[in-house]
Amino acid sequence: MGQLRTSPPPPQATELEQWVLDTAEGLRGLRASLREALTRHGLVQGEDLDEVPHLVVLVATELATNALRHGRPPTIVTLLAADDCFLLDVADHDLGTVPGLGDIHPLDSGGRGLMLAESVSLAVGWYATDETKNIWASFPR
Repeated sequence: MGQLRTSPPPPQATELEQWVLDTAEGLRGLRASLREALTRHGLVQGEDLDEVPHLVVLVATELATNALRHGRPPTIVTLLAADDCFLLDVADHDLGTVPGLGDIHPLDSGGRGLMLAESVSLAVGWYATDETKNIWASFPR
């Protein structure tokens, strides 16, 4: 099993919006609200970037699902912005585990969230605070 690199999001990132989830039922509202937030906060639309909102929402759903399933509630999803990218930060309150990339077998039905995030985002990392374990991913703005 591999590990994600340990690194906080870039310090120049500004918090745009935040969602708090206690159960998986909140994921549907997160997806809709996050897509609206990306548009509201200036995601540049164009032929090459049309898929970016979809990818941000997909990664947010995967990371939030992992946090709800394997972490301790509440799960906190934060959208941040830097000059050239959006950052997605997903936190849970389980400080006793380190996020890792599991060994995935072809017939497994889960376990691909972090691998997906690494494959479709600019960068992925994780860090801990005194209260939360956070996984972040960045996307072009």
